[in-house]
Amino acid sequence: MATSATYTFVFTDIEGSTRLWDEKPDAMRKALAEHDALVRDAMSVKGRVFKTVGDSFCVAFTSASEAVQAALDAQDQLLKKDFGEIGSIKVRMGLHTGEAESRDDDFFGPALNRVSRLLSTGHGGQVLISQATYELVRDSLPKGAEVRYLGEHRLRDLERPEGVYQLVHELLPIEFPALRSLSELPNNLPLQVTSFVGREKELTAVEALVRKNRLVTFTGSGGTGKTRLSLQAAADLLADFEDGAWLVELAPLTEPELVPQTVAAALRVREEPGRSLSETLVSHLKDKHLLLLLDNCEHLLDAAARLVDSLGRSCPKVHVIATSREPLAIQGEQVYRVPSLSTPDPKKKESLEVLNQYEAVRLFIDRAVLAQPAFQVTNENAPAVAQICHRLDGIPLALELAAARVRAMPVETIASRLDDRFRLLTGGSRTALPRQQTLRAAIDWSYGLLDEKEKTLLRRLSVFAGGWTLEAAEKVCADEG
Repeated sequence: MATSATYTFVFTDIEGSTRLWDEKPDAMRKALAEHDALVRDAMSVKGRVFKTVGDSFCVAFTSASEAVQAALDAQDQLLKKDFGEIGSIKVRMGLHTGEAESRDDDFFGPALNRVSRLLSTGHGGQVLISQATYELVRDSLPKGAEVRYLGEHRLRDLERPEGVYQLVHELLPIEFPALRSLSELPNNLPLQVTSFVGREKELTAVEALVRKNRLVTFTGSGGTGKTRLSLQAAADLLADFEDGAWLVELAPLTEPELVPQTVAAALRVREEPGRSLSETLVSHLKDKHLLLLLDNCEHLLDAAARLVDSLGRSCPKVHVIATSREPLAIQGEQVYRVPSLSTPDPKKKESLEVLNQYEAVRLFIDRAVLAQPAFQVTNENAPAVAQICHRLDGIPLALELAAARVRAMPVETIASRLDDRFRLLTGGSRTALPRQQTLRAAIDWSYGLLDEKEKTLLRRLSVFAGGWTLEAAEKVCADEG
């Protein structure tokens, strides 16, 4: 049985642990066991250790003041400890307070994402406190403790900035480098006005791919969330690239010749006399260690492919994420097909608790509340919500357009009108590209990118219901033309 309540979470991890494991694996094994015992002892006095991953601890407290005291005690013990051949171990900690759902000895909810993002900005030995936690502990700090305001910082969820505070005490180091936040690291990633929902497994997978491969192309049909996933991955990976992460939006372009110019503008590179802009870009990026995000390449595939191929051959530390409805088809490309969000089976009568575990349902609810703050999922309307998410195949764009209709009609009516979904699913953001404002426009854009033979094949494939085999498609669809 899941229950929701407000908790203060403390997340910890060891700075530079990967390097320590590579350099001194035997010593690190012994040091990690001692580290785990110290952290667990300090945190378990008042907190509940609910997860450990590698050298990271995730702890929940019902009292914000007790969480701060536990973090201070743990740091005190860690800083005093001699870890033998390893010497000292520097542990960073992040604290955030928010509502979370407790289920099966684990916790779920946006608060956990927030504290994880906060932790990732810190340095070993540093204790960071969010604005929400600060408001609860400002008048009840441990004896001798103070807080230092580090300003508002954009965390890697690309949403609202967070007021960040550092715990200051004579037991702790005081001076640290600048936080590794979006506000401090070089980038032009845009602030998002809606939350990033789900995709935990996908994020882990694509971030591993980008670290390993210098070109990863996110493919998928229109509206599956390629752009949003790529932006979130770029934000998470930002600290890996000393020269930053840079978004280049290709969607507004109509001329292939403008691709190098648009990339140069994003990177603030000026054209040089006597050489092409592409050559200037290659020269500028030759020694840079950065992540380049080329968004919406499908209508400019040849131009994008040529530029990325040039960068790949001459700029060994440049990594590229491309989003496109089809691959760039060049050497070294790793293709990742972005799936739809997980959806419930409307034929099964599932509890509200189970329904909320499906990503499509969570996204629909999140966007429906934006459209109608009083919206709630109840036992009565839950089957309609499940039906909407299932019939829209978990496609984020379609779910957001459907959720926007909640301000005008109940979800039961929305579900009943999905047979005419092209007429119903309109009215997207006025500032979005035209092809993202209606479901029909998204499909029309994809269809318009096909050549005549591809359109003919697609029309013939429409005779199949529920999929097909290659052999069946060849028999039905192929001809001499």
